[in-house]
Amino acid sequence: MQELRWTSVAFIIFGMSLIPLGDSAGKILAIGGMSPLFIAWSRLSVGFVCLLPFSRLTKTEWRDLFNWRLVFRACLFSGAISCMLSALKTEPIGDVFGVFFIGPIVAYFLAALVLKEPITLARSLLLFAGFGGVLLVVKPGFGMSSGLLLALAAGTLYGCMLVTNRWLAGTYRPRVILLSTLLFGSLLLAPKGLSMLPTQIDGFTIGLVLVSSLASALGNLIIIDANRRLNANVVAPFVYSQLVAAVVLGVLLFSELPDTWSMLGLAIIFASGIWSFLLVKRT
Repeated sequence: MQELRWTSVAFIIFGMSLIPLGDSAGKILAIGGMSPLFIAWSRLSVGFVCLLPFSRLTKTEWRDLFNWRLVFRACLFSGAISCMLSALKTEPIGDVFGVFFIGPIVAYFLAALVLKEPITLARSLLLFAGFGGVLLVVKPGFGMSSGLLLALAAGTLYGCMLVTNRWLAGTYRPRVILLSTLLFGSLLLAPKGLSMLPTQIDGFTIGLVLVSSLASALGNLIIIDANRRLNANVVAPFVYSQLVAAVVLGVLLFSELPDTWSMLGLAIIFASGIWSFLLVKRT
């Protein structure tokens, strides 16, 4: 297995932490009355416009943007981001990210099934423990809400996308994958997003849209690059590092403290992710 260096770990965690930052900006916009579909569309379209001048794509790479495999990834990403932003409109950000962590479990086993990447009994048990933590946050049958169901859908789609990152990484540069996702995601969401265009947009709103777009784009670029160098089931546990940022941002920006069962679930999710990383480090 490829060696994991602490500098690489820090860079991946930084990229992962940018995702909840972008989602926090999106949550502020949604609480202010902006449609989650418009937020998702603006995040993708603004990210594409801002990153394109720095992409230095070749003629071949311009054609590659329209490859069906990249379009498939764009569909997964668009679905995940739309579900995530819709969930954040009504649910605490810490709980949403706790449920979202079904993604690493999906990625771990799907990568083994589709990409034939290795799995171990110890890491499998830890991921199932993490899933138990997800159930404590979701509270199926007695505390589940439609928002948390949307977060569960977002995490499932994101787990599939983590596997496509590894599937595509050996063929395309990270910026090609990201730009294709931003382009086709924005086109896919344009009909709904533009139909919900806000009547008034001020400087504060523009700033939040930029934070939402650029934090998400840069974070995903770092994650794509990590999957180019490491197996998908190695990168997957690092998704848990988003939990710390999500809970901290939830407290600081929204005064959201998870309830007792959710706190226990979040602790289990985080502990299983860290332990899984330590197992990878020793392998």
